[in-house]
Amino acid sequence: MNTHPLTQADAAVLLIRWLRAPDHGSYGAYGYGIYLPALVLTHLAKQEGIQHGQQDAKLSEMMPMLYAAAWDLCRRGILRPWVRAFNAQATADGASGNGYSITPFGQQWLAEADRDDFVPTEPERFAQMLAPYRERFGPSFQERAQEAIRCYGAHAYLACCTMCGAAAEAILLATAIAKADEVTVLTQYNASGGRRRVENVILGQARQELRDEYVGYMTLLKYWRDQAAHGKASGIKDNEAYTSLALLLRFAIFVNENWVELAAK
Repeated sequence: MNTHPLTQADAAVLLIRWLRAPDHGSYGAYGYGIYLPALVLTHLAKQEGIQHGQQDAKLSEMMPMLYAAAWDLCRRGILRPWVRAFNAQATADGASGNGYSITPFGQQWLAEADRDDFVPTEPERFAQMLAPYRERFGPSFQERAQEAIRCYGAHAYLACCTMCGAAAEAILLATAIAKADEVTVLTQYNASGGRRRVENVILGQARQELRDEYVGYMTLLKYWRDQAAHGKASGIKDNEAYTSLALLLRFAIFVNENWVELAAK
């Protein structure tokens, strides 16, 4: 039995799984695509082994987070309130927030990839993962990283890679400014070949092992960002965007862990 309180991120994972394979048990969906109380009661019985007489307390505990997750999916255009079709059965309880249907965009979204079950695509969870680095790398990094994860959640993979590259450059600038004065760094950055100039400020005296790992992270992030910026078709899909997000997070961890050496004046 799961005794941990359900978070909104956990609820979103459950809800996405139910959208792909809804199991309303013997309760039925009452004309909706998904009917939350039936899904939860069936889940409690089959997955957590909680029998009927003991389910009410757990149901009351889980529903607020599921409502929040369902509203987020509505906001993103994946779900909508109300019944599946005109003149389908409806209930007052379903209309009060328990019944939803998958939109046409939602059907496409669910069919495109299955990694949304495992990637922290909710801004709340990704923000938690990035929280230790927000103060060090500044609001520019935070803003672009959050935009990247929102783009991934909407399956806007090209935009996701672009924002991952922008967030990586925010790390680059924050590190260089800590090492040198801001005016000089920004002047170099805005000049021709500015990104390379700023990288040289950071890596000029760094040991080779550190240089190689730093360049490895930046090369791929820069490639996808530059590919996204060109007018031709990029071919960027789920795999590239997923890897780009993972690289961005790992790059932030790497720079943070080696901050003393990389930012040393």
